[in-house]
Amino acid sequence: MSAAENAVRPAAEAERGPAKVVGVIDIGANAMRMVIAQVRPDGAIEELERTQRAVRLGHDTFTHGRLSQRAMNAALGVLRDCKKLLATYQAEGVRAVATSAVREAANADAFVDRVAMAADLDLEVLDPAEESRLTVSAVRQAVQGVLDLGQAHALIAEVGGGSTLLTVLDRGAITASASYALGSIRLQEHLATTQEPQARAVALLRQQVSNVVEAIKRALPLGKVNTFVAAGEEARFAAQHIGQAAAPTGRVWTVEAKPFDRLVADCARLSPERLSKKHGLPLQSTERLVPAFLIYHALLHATPVERMLVCGVSMRDGLLLDLARRVTGADDPELAEGVIQSARTIGEKYRYDAPHAEHVAALAVRLFDELQGEHGLSPRHRLLLRVAATLHEIGGFVSNRSHHKHSYYLIANSEVFGLRREEVLVAAHVARYHRRAAPKPTHLEYLALPREDRIAVNKLAALLRVADALDRGHARQVRDFHIERPPGELVLYVRGVADLTVERRALEEKGDLFEDTYGLRLRLEEDAAPAPDARRASPME
Repeated sequence: MSAAENAVRPAAEAERGPAKVVGVIDIGANAMRMVIAQVRPDGAIEELERTQRAVRLGHDTFTHGRLSQRAMNAALGVLRDCKKLLATYQAEGVRAVATSAVREAANADAFVDRVAMAADLDLEVLDPAEESRLTVSAVRQAVQGVLDLGQAHALIAEVGGGSTLLTVLDRGAITASASYALGSIRLQEHLATTQEPQARAVALLRQQVSNVVEAIKRALPLGKVNTFVAAGEEARFAAQHIGQAAAPTGRVWTVEAKPFDRLVADCARLSPERLSKKHGLPLQSTERLVPAFLIYHALLHATPVERMLVCGVSMRDGLLLDLARRVTGADDPELAEGVIQSARTIGEKYRYDAPHAEHVAALAVRLFDELQGEHGLSPRHRLLLRVAATLHEIGGFVSNRSHHKHSYYLIANSEVFGLRREEVLVAAHVARYHRRAAPKPTHLEYLALPREDRIAVNKLAALLRVADALDRGHARQVRDFHIERPPGELVLYVRGVADLTVERRALEEKGDLFEDTYGLRLRLEEDAAPAPDARRASPME
């Protein structure tokens, strides 16, 4: 780059604003890790510092079901140090998260409260779906230029201390995502292998891993996988010893199956102490090595793939990407499609009427866009409305009677890839109120929502009720409309439909929530203008 170009670049960046420092803290089963990075105005991320401290929260959770006071105090001490370091860098955005060791602890809420009081951090306990989303986001970016996920049937696996996250992508679309209680620390605590001779310990680990992988093979289409992507510290260890660099960044490697077989066998013969001495690693790392290797090895051989692609990224990199997008205002291009695909998978599980669901979803988001000035909700709420509309009738799988209540239960107890737990609950409530009674003070689950979420549920459910009324007969005849706003009213003029009697009656039954929420009387009218062709008329366009 010329001197002139060097001079122009800082000036251009100064116009867009200075770089911002962000930090992520990951509280895992065996260690607490922090990454501090600088986000430039163009979204580029420059890592400034990484720290890691051993805190064995998983030992208590996986053996006793709760976090001990000693472990919590140790964690709080580390978090105070993290907070001081973040202050030194003047970090403007911080996201602190915890995974399975905290998520599964009976006293998780007490720990979250103590973190807020002692370290002034808002600790977020991630659900498995959000963990998977963050990992997949980091992997997608890492493999750019190396692997076209849009042409692959890929399995992305990340083995952690408490669980293994698996995500299946078919030509770039997420078709399945699941978390299994198969972590490197959990296995050892569950089987008490640390007191066993090495050969006996490995035999116990192999058997348990084999049992879980057999269940995974029944749940996920591993036989169709043609690309195996591994993320996680132990996978990186393997890649650095026997892998071949697949990208100039030094963060992507290919590892052939046969050399990996030999590496697993060699490491399995050595105790954690001997592995530590041989490879110069801390004992806390070598304790996890063999269990994690056995999990990756079993998963790899459960597919027809002969090599694995190892990405030197983790969920923390996904967290950094999220913070960077938040700083720059950019969107994750694959997130929305991943969320919707996950919702469709749930719908298929409960035998939903896909054409009706997709049509209602399209009408609902069209109404959302038309009424942006009235509701003032975010693009994220638009996505939640689309999920709720896609799944609003899945309760019919249980019973057609009160199916809206069954829809709420099924959605609220599902994992939707890319949505946090509180977002799933919002979508569940929106689906629950697509028919019959509007929210009432006697609806305890609704009252338990934060006030902002209750307001969002009312606004979104009102739109969903209108959209569902427009497809009352599941005939999908209402394809295009335009809106006019005379004083105190909202009039939907529908093109190409000669008789709207059924839809008008449905709207009379379901329009009360809209009128109460938006303060507008809703009216449906036939539009005499010629209907455009079906493709242009689709509300999906």
